[in-house]
Amino acid sequence: MGVEDMDKDTLILAIESSCDETAAAVVKNGRDVLSNVISSQIALHTLYGGVVPEIASRKHIEKINQVIEEALAEAKVTLDDIDAIGVTYGPGLVGALLVGVAEAKAIAFAAKKPLVGVHHIEGHISANYIENKELEPPYICLVVSGGHTHLVVVNDYGEYQVIGRTRDDAAGEAFDKVARAIGLGYPGGPKVDKLAKEGNPDAIKFPRAQVEGAPFDFSFSGLKSAVLNYLNMCQMKDIAINEADIAASFQKSVVDALLDRAIMACKEYKMNKLAIAGGVASNSSLRMAFQEKCKKENISFYHPSPIFCTDNAAMIGVAAYYEYIRGTRHGLDLNAVPNLKLGERI
Repeated sequence: MGVEDMDKDTLILAIESSCDETAAAVVKNGRDVLSNVISSQIALHTLYGGVVPEIASRKHIEKINQVIEEALAEAKVTLDDIDAIGVTYGPGLVGALLVGVAEAKAIAFAAKKPLVGVHHIEGHISANYIENKELEPPYICLVVSGGHTHLVVVNDYGEYQVIGRTRDDAAGEAFDKVARAIGLGYPGGPKVDKLAKEGNPDAIKFPRAQVEGAPFDFSFSGLKSAVLNYLNMCQMKDIAINEADIAASFQKSVVDALLDRAIMACKEYKMNKLAIAGGVASNSSLRMAFQEKCKKENISFYHPSPIFCTDNAAMIGVAAYYEYIRGTRHGLDLNAVPNLKLGERI
């Protein structure tokens, strides 16, 4: 981008289809969301107790054109006004990703616009810029969602160092499995959060796993097993099960593990800015615990509104903007990469 272009607004049309939300957005200059349209499939997948990849892909095909048209109309722009097309190309469900990538390539080709592939987790991190205009790298970001739990040093826009990750279940996955075990159904995160408000978080002492030799890594499978063992023990001994206490105690164990490592990373890397991102970042107990701890530790705490925590295209538009001005361009051979690592360039 030449100096003469810097005064001109940059508009990104962004597409997100990595799981079960078909989303499109128009983002201006990486910080202003002109539209953010999301078609959710939650009601459909609730019937099966989780996301069915084949159904998700078919629904994306049905909805994607309509969602993009809505996003452009809501932003009061046409494709002629758009500077680049941003799209999630990984990680995610391969069939779901392919729908968004194919659509983005078709639009980029037909409208003669640059194509910018975006890493889904980079999108989640970038969601923090939408409402926190003052936030700039470097800072620590904790990404917690159904498929990912990452502790990341954000050195600059588009420059990430993953210092911690889950060794087994992601935090959101643990929420879904525990929700199913205590009969709450899908999606687990919001249901556990709601029920936990009625319970005592100190009623049951569930474990907080440490990974030897990797102080910033997470492990949640032992916690999930501990909840299942507790339920089995109650049934065998005919002890009344208090679902609200289980939900609150389980949630506290997850939040404690996430908070301890995030604060430890801030101290280790001498950062006084901490952000959270991803679906689990909309959990009310987690947000409150982080807010309180950061205040005590004199750390500035940033988080997106819940609508920007779950999968959406606005966050992809923000990430695409920063990739675009860095000079990132993808060809029409861009493909879906379901296991794409953060910081990996394709």
